[in-house]
Amino acid sequence: MGLFSHNDSNGHTLSAFWQLSQRFWLSGKPRVTGLIVVMIGVVLAQLAVQFYLNQWNRHFFDALERRDGGELWTQTFVFLALACASIAMAATSVWARMTGQRKWRESMTRAILERWAAKSHAAPMNGHDHNAENPEYRLAEDVRVATDSPVDLLMALLSSVLTALTFFGVLWSVGGSIGVTAFGSRFQIPGYLVLGVVAYSSVMTGLMLWFGRRMTSISEQRNQNEAEFRAAAEVLRGCDPGGEGRETKWMAKLERRLQAVMRSWRDLCWQLVDMTLVSHANFLLAPVAAYFLCFPKYLSGAMSLGEVTQSAAAFVTVQGAVNWLVDNYQRIADWRSSANRVAALLAAIDRMPEPGETAAMPS
Repeated sequence: MGLFSHNDSNGHTLSAFWQLSQRFWLSGKPRVTGLIVVMIGVVLAQLAVQFYLNQWNRHFFDALERRDGGELWTQTFVFLALACASIAMAATSVWARMTGQRKWRESMTRAILERWAAKSHAAPMNGHDHNAENPEYRLAEDVRVATDSPVDLLMALLSSVLTALTFFGVLWSVGGSIGVTAFGSRFQIPGYLVLGVVAYSSVMTGLMLWFGRRMTSISEQRNQNEAEFRAAAEVLRGCDPGGEGRETKWMAKLERRLQAVMRSWRDLCWQLVDMTLVSHANFLLAPVAAYFLCFPKYLSGAMSLGEVTQSAAAFVTVQGAVNWLVDNYQRIADWRSSANRVAALLAAIDRMPEPGETAAMPS
């Protein structure tokens, strides 16, 4: 199952989910438009601060190499100013993101409730044919996840794209080219740090896609098992204490649902173990790979210590930006699972009879 596939395994699409989302984000309301402007503006401001912090790395370590005390104090004050700006932008980003998430969730929840309220409730919702059991859980939990994650993910994606483009330029200009001797000939590799970070990130992304290929299906199954277990527990609570046969039947069913929940958590555990092998290895190896790429030019005198630290910081920054998918693979899978379940709920509501109509009997 593809992570970004538009159709889920049950055949329904996410079009209804996107339509409700567009009603909020493309409504043209001043507050919503203002939130979008603030969120994009914060991303641009954070990128500017990150760029100047990268420049600061070079100036500070060059001054350290020269043992220039005056310049070191100047760079200390520059750092404090940049740090304050970064802190302010981070706090603003949290406010803007959480406000957008809260308003989007409210808008979607109200829209689903209005659609549900317009249907006849003479018969219970038949969600089994659309895999839409436990509508209350979906309305509360899945709508929350489906509206929380996209805001964070899209802001992170925008930041990653702009960061990669900006710091590709830094790596190209600072790293320059490097001479390599092979087969008796000497070659110049232009922008070798850019090529290095692209190659390294491609390997890590490929590994994460391979090790995490089952994450979406496991996440969907876990959510489904949790919802079914909760529903079974609620039915048991309402059992007649005198009806021992019925209670025993539901206890057996509850036990089966509990075992299904435990199996899904076991599968999730092993999937996360596999993905952690890649993510933690990447965390340890990325800065080391950057320094190893810079060492030849530093040892030859073609790079100063400041340029090495600037290049290494830019390398790690670009690698982190390019590996947006690696860093967010689990959250994308969780979001897709919840969005599919919201879409299934909408499909089940649409199949409910209108007031005055006769409910279709399940086959």
